[in-house]
Amino acid sequence: MQLENKASVKRFQDDLLTWFKGNQRDLPWRQDGDPYKVWVSEIMLQQTRVDTVIPFFNRFVDKFPTIEALAIAEEGDVLKAWEGLGYYSRARNLQTAVREVHEQYNGIVPSSKAEISKLKGVGPYTSGAILSIAYGIPEPAVDGNVMRVISRIIASYDDISKQKARVKIEGIIATLISIDDPSSFNQGLMELGALICTPTSPSCSICPVQKHCLAFEQKIQLELPIKAKKKQPKEKKLVCAFIKNENDQVLIHQRPTTGLLASLWEFPNVELEGEELMELQLEKFLQNEFSLQTTIGQQIFHVEHVFSHLKWDVTIFDVELLSIGIKPNERSQWVSALEIKAYPFPVSHQKIMKHCLIN
Repeated sequence: MQLENKASVKRFQDDLLTWFKGNQRDLPWRQDGDPYKVWVSEIMLQQTRVDTVIPFFNRFVDKFPTIEALAIAEEGDVLKAWEGLGYYSRARNLQTAVREVHEQYNGIVPSSKAEISKLKGVGPYTSGAILSIAYGIPEPAVDGNVMRVISRIIASYDDISKQKARVKIEGIIATLISIDDPSSFNQGLMELGALICTPTSPSCSICPVQKHCLAFEQKIQLELPIKAKKKQPKEKKLVCAFIKNENDQVLIHQRPTTGLLASLWEFPNVELEGEELMELQLEKFLQNEFSLQTTIGQQIFHVEHVFSHLKWDVTIFDVELLSIGIKPNERSQWVSALEIKAYPFPVSHQKIMKHCLIN
């Protein structure tokens, strides 16, 4: 059945809303409709599963319960609270935008599309989610789940990885969205995509909007949506040093303030180049970067970590410090096993820390 008139659109809305109100998951950001909490949850949910986000969200809002609390926090504390969730630019952009709300909007999240869209890290989906869920404003909120659901509903063969497909679906949602309850409508579509209209095995037999779905009618639901395959991530091989001084402190180093994993801490490491032995490359790096005289010991650990566009292959060596009392450079620290817990590390270096400090 196509959604070609007001009556069919109204039936679609009713079927979706009835199902959502009877089947929605009990998620912490749905408790009070606080725009700030909705905002935090939507940023965390970008490219991250709901089950993964829940404990991070709870800890984050416990530590930063208000706009003001996050606005005045140290960036390092924010990154530490975000540690393990990945895509750390989300946390930095969130804090930058929250500071703007704190300073320019008296701590109140803007309720207009024009104003909220100017905030750093707030794109069309995030703005639509906040406006509809927190403020009841009928704005489309099109994420991957919604793209999949609507592609099947209208039997679209458009490539959903393309921007024009997203814009088209935003336009369709604008004609379908419930004016009376846009919050439940948008969340209902997201929930439908997460629980019923899943990527590989959609549960069409129990779908509340099955009778509105052209893909089901035409038996092509498994063919849709169309999405171009991502390129394989580029691999980088790195060699890393686990090195202690005479006080049993470990050397750590802070990454640059821009770029991948900006401002996070890590164990000293360098990307391998050419055919020279990795032990020699690591020794030269420690000499040039930290003015350290060292002896490279045994390989003690190996870790791989895949980003969306990049794969790290990291080999870790136990390194003996020959020169005593050498101070690290300005972005480095000698820290104890207890002190290191206060510093935010990317997941790959959390694994190194856990292995090397326990073993």
